[in-house]
Amino acid sequence: MVKLDAMENPYRLPEALRARLARLVQDAPLNRYPDPVAAALKARLRQALEVPAGMELLLGNGSDELIQMLALAAARPDAVALGVEPSFTMFRTIATCAGVRYVGVDLREDFALDVERMLAAVVRHRPALIFIAYPNNPTGNLFDAGLITRLIEAAPGLVVVDEAYHSFAGESFLARLARHSNLLVMRTLSKLGLAGIRLGVLVGGGAWLTQLDKLRLPYNVNTLTQIVAAEVLQHAEVLTEQAAAIKLERGRLLRELQRVPGVTAYPSDANFILFRIGHAERVFDGLKQRGVLIKSLHGSHRLLADCLRVTVGTPDENDAFLTALTQTLNA
Repeated sequence: MVKLDAMENPYRLPEALRARLARLVQDAPLNRYPDPVAAALKARLRQALEVPAGMELLLGNGSDELIQMLALAAARPDAVALGVEPSFTMFRTIATCAGVRYVGVDLREDFALDVERMLAAVVRHRPALIFIAYPNNPTGNLFDAGLITRLIEAAPGLVVVDEAYHSFAGESFLARLARHSNLLVMRTLSKLGLAGIRLGVLVGGGAWLTQLDKLRLPYNVNTLTQIVAAEVLQHAEVLTEQAAAIKLERGRLLRELQRVPGVTAYPSDANFILFRIGHAERVFDGLKQRGVLIKSLHGSHRLLADCLRVTVGTPDENDAFLTALTQTLNA
């Protein structure tokens, strides 16, 4: 299958860097537990992510573990986590599993943030946590930063801005951390090309992260992840170049989709494109039969009726998808 369903970076690391990683892994002390606080990796991340002075880092086995720590920290009788719908499904899933009631507020029909309804929900539910994906998944758009700031200022608890797709958007709330004591920013290396090592990063004030760290399982970031991430981040230009290539293809893929009769393709600030098409499930199945796997969102939310989501792949993968889509529609 041409795999375009999970927002992965389609490009492998350069051969010379892979060889360097192989030598480092060969010498790794796998008989010993990893550094429990991942000090060397944190130092590298602080530089690579340009973490503001005075802010701390908390690492997780992917962003999912960080979301779990946050939900467990907030869990108490009648605790509420607030988010928008549709958005990253793990916000709701993990909060629910942690015993926190999740309240989702629908986006506007154009997928913009309905800030007035969100503010009303803040007043009504007094949420311990608010999750905002920036850009949003699965819609791909960046919400208005000013509206998010209004939410942060109105929130009685923590606001977590998930910037998983930052490399494809260029906008960030990291610089705003010092202004808002209840703001945390979450990042991941998964979309940059390191999905296989599972590394999530939470950035914020030490007062919050010290408490959240009490919920972190021991040795949650393994030795191989620490070694690989620290080394690759020394060659950040590789990831930057790959992200630039993905953004270039994103523009081409969007233009091609917008030319297809019956397709409504939405502009994206991420590494995927959401599009609406009649008989979405039939189209999804037709693509699979032709060897292309994307994501069907039809039936997951009323705003996503007849919607499919395709990850931006290599030029050849994108061409294969477009060919399969044309063949399916003409069948």
